[in-house]
Amino acid sequence: MAKKILVIDDDPTTVKYLVSVLKNNGFETCEAYDGVEAMAVLQREKPDLITLDLEMPEEWGTRFYRKLRKQGGELRDTPVLIISAMPSRHLSVRDVVGYLSKPFDPDEVIDIINQNT
Repeated sequence: MAKKILVIDDDPTTVKYLVSVLKNNGFETCEAYDGVEAMAVLQREKPDLITLDLEMPEEWGTRFYRKLRKQGGELRDTPVLIISAMPSRHLSVRDVVGYLSKPFDPDEVIDIINQNT
């Protein structure tokens, strides 16, 4: 069965591109455009890994990440790959499987996902 990846980013172009890259590499996908929507999608879809932008409207990726790690159950340990245009990691979160800056290399995304799912 294909692994499922939740793509969280407020930029529709980035989401579309990442979904395309992931599907072309055999992954199932689901998507959310901010941290609030992402929490609902997470509960419904139960992905194997999350790609997370940090700077988004409604709820930043860092806040979503903190909520994810505080909740109980199996979803709190879902691996997270940060993909962000933030110029530095000072606002990033700890204990993620990787941190890629935008623009990113799709091969790096796939490599990190394959190593962590």
